[in-house]
Amino acid sequence: MIANAPTTNNPLLIGKGLPPFEAIKPEHVVPAMTQLLAELDEQLATLEHQVTPTWSGLVEPLDRLGERLTWSWGVVGHLMSVKNSPELREAYETVQPQVVQFFNKLSQSQPLYKAFKALREGDVWSTLEPAQKRIVEAAIRDAELSGVGLEGEKRDRFNAIQLELAELSTKFSNNVLDATKAFSLTLTNKDEVDGLPPSLLSLAAQTARAAGEENATAENGPWRITLDFPSYAPFIQHSTRRDLREKLYKAFISRASTGDLDNTPLIDRILELRKEEAILLGFNSYAELSLASKMAPKVEAVEALLEELRQASYDAARKDLEELKAFAAAKGAQEASDLKHWDISFWSERLREEKFAFSAEELRPYFPLPQVLDGL
Repeated sequence: MIANAPTTNNPLLIGKGLPPFEAIKPEHVVPAMTQLLAELDEQLATLEHQVTPTWSGLVEPLDRLGERLTWSWGVVGHLMSVKNSPELREAYETVQPQVVQFFNKLSQSQPLYKAFKALREGDVWSTLEPAQKRIVEAAIRDAELSGVGLEGEKRDRFNAIQLELAELSTKFSNNVLDATKAFSLTLTNKDEVDGLPPSLLSLAAQTARAAGEENATAENGPWRITLDFPSYAPFIQHSTRRDLREKLYKAFISRASTGDLDNTPLIDRILELRKEEAILLGFNSYAELSLASKMAPKVEAVEALLEELRQASYDAARKDLEELKAFAAAKGAQEASDLKHWDISFWSERLREEKFAFSAEELRPYFPLPQVLDGL
């Protein structure tokens, strides 16, 4: 169990600007979200009581209310992805039900829904800009897709589904993260790192030191390769050891598919709940529900577009593959006639280097973190 920090000067309550990630701790989450949800609940009640069907009386205050929640909860969600820890998971799972419940309450607010419809049907509508009209229409649609029209047991069931889906999504992500962390390759011989760029050797040595190999260096190893993408991707691209590429690739694509971290039952349950959710809202499938907020008019149109793209790209893809096989054969690769998934990135990078005298590694000096942040 984690201790809760006081809400005074809690960085999660800033609510605007670039988050001070370095100052945010797991113990900030529960008190910050508890206080924020209480404040937003009061603001929502006030808005519902005082709402007027105008842009300034409805859309602007609702946007401010929603922005506060999405800023704070979005920061927590981001940290769950990039700085996950048992303490952060506990804090996240403690407040997640309350966050989901508030989102449901907000999106199913009858006073706000009626105000949006009144705004669309009133005299003010003709004075709005096209972008403003689009925002209002999207708000009405989103409310309807969030169950604003449901009552009684159907609404209760819909809200229960939303909560379970949120919990399943968190569990799914945690399983993938844990499976990613559970695998690593520790390489000790220089022939095992043949072809790897200096940036990856440096990262692999740093990772090895963090795992207890205090004397690890980029020059002499040992080197620790993981399934984290900054380690995985360049290894697949540059390692000349086909056997190690195969091992790493198979570990990557099979994450969270066995044992205690198996996501298969979670996927099955998510599909069941999405189907039930869609039916509650009057759709035949979750695909139809998903398309209700997208440009495609129906499921068949999406399938037709995918088939059109397949037909247009298939011959070109086959041609590219044959070119890659010929290139690999010219370089004496025994696997040239039967390239596997773990070969494609490697030989594609070699072909790019030969055809264009260019390597993706050459871009690294031009994108240091401070320069990227300045360019945002």
